[in-house]
Amino acid sequence: MLAIDTNVVVRCLVDEHPEQCRRARALVVAASVFPSATVLLETEWILRGVIGLGRRATLTALRDFIDLPTVFVENEAATIQACEWAEQGMDFADALHLANAANCEAFMSFDKKLAKSAAKLGRTRVREP
Repeated sequence: MLAIDTNVVVRCLVDEHPEQCRRARALVVAASVFPSATVLLETEWILRGVIGLGRRATLTALRDFIDLPTVFVENEAATIQACEWAEQGMDFADALHLANAANCEAFMSFDKKLAKSAAKLGRTRVREP
């Protein structure tokens, strides 16, 4: 398995830099690849914040990538859950943090918006330290 960087994931998803796109896509088709959670966080930010894709298009692109048979992510269930929560309006980074903390008693944060979003979704309780 090969670990891949954000720029490889972005090249797979966005048609810019034709030669790099071709090489990134060929790699993902030919080999098992591992984008870490931090790579997925950065990819979401780049697609939405830098490239300007909307929330829905960004999350669809991430889900399609994660669903490829050669892509293996850390805690797949949490990653998919985070995409679902983000589709319901939660910030993707917050959703991924919270989904990975599902087995914890609480998620400690000063972020009131996160606490409100989590409560609305009926998820792990977010509390202030």
